[in-house]
Amino acid sequence: MKNWILVYILTFSGALLCSAMATVFFRKIAWKTDFLDRPAANHKGHAKATALLGGAAMFCSWAVCAILGSILFFTGACPEFLEEIFQKHQAGLLNNLPQMGFVFLGALLAVLLGLADDKWALSAGTKFAGQFLIALLAVFGGDIKINFFITVPWISSALSVFWIVLMMNSINFFDNMDGLATGTIAIAMMFFTVIAGMNGEYFMAVFAALNCGVCCGFWFFNANPATIFMGDSGSHLLGYLAAVTAVAVTFFDQGASLTRFPVIIPAFILALPLFDTAMVVAIRTLNRKPFWIGDHNHISHRFVRMGLSRKNAVILVHLLAFTIGLGALPIYWGDFKTATVILMQMFLLLVIITVIQLHLSEKDDARD
Repeated sequence: MKNWILVYILTFSGALLCSAMATVFFRKIAWKTDFLDRPAANHKGHAKATALLGGAAMFCSWAVCAILGSILFFTGACPEFLEEIFQKHQAGLLNNLPQMGFVFLGALLAVLLGLADDKWALSAGTKFAGQFLIALLAVFGGDIKINFFITVPWISSALSVFWIVLMMNSINFFDNMDGLATGTIAIAMMFFTVIAGMNGEYFMAVFAALNCGVCCGFWFFNANPATIFMGDSGSHLLGYLAAVTAVAVTFFDQGASLTRFPVIIPAFILALPLFDTAMVVAIRTLNRKPFWIGDHNHISHRFVRMGLSRKNAVILVHLLAFTIGLGALPIYWGDFKTATVILMQMFLLLVIITVIQLHLSEKDDARD
């Protein structure tokens, strides 16, 4: 176990460093090629043109680390203290190479779809079609399927496709302030790493640690004031990786879990993006506006209207994400009573946030 912890640390550190260097490189490329986000739309919050190749930077660093790690693993060119555990798991990993290839291809296509949207502003229908095809590739090629207590294959596949498309759009919606989505997904990947490691799913823990490191390396340049945005390419990539990680990790373990509640752990870890998406879609629908058109009804925007600075609003959202994510740990190993209390706490916390949002909406309406 100690050796695996070292692997997680090395993976995270290497990904962080690679992501930071790639971000600096792609930021220069964005300015040279005029691949910039200019604040033309009325819902934009930045005042000047900003580099818009963050998604490409994160994907390239993610891909380089994954490929280099695989080469070191399969060639045996790894530190001596890791040789034993690598030899033990090499055969199993080889059997999963085709599925890993499809997951890799899905990530590439997610970035390319986002880059096309960043450059040419694709229609909502085109984006949804691309997301749907990427989800199909991951589900039927990479075998990324939700299968907890579901015995009907087509239901499992349909839920999995919906989940991947939902997460890609949720993170796309959630990316509305400097460092917000990047930091939230970094926190989520940290929890996925911990839970996968506790559950003995060592390679999934490595995968989550890789994702976490990539997010953290990019976050240094994306935090307020951001010098580079991840754009739709980055939000599509992070949404895709979050969805794949959440499905691929096994949360219910009969040897450790005392209830079946652990199957909802991904909802805890990714609660805020999902909750924010649900609220925004509901508000836009009630206002008879297309739910895919951006506005200032996100939770972060409402915190700003409460008087917080944009930077502090992002920090508050990250603290909420960390607080809710911590609840996933006792649910994993706790009994029915423990899990029930944690579920009630999370529900009440979201109710509190909802009440605040509704109160602010009433105040805004009164001013109008």
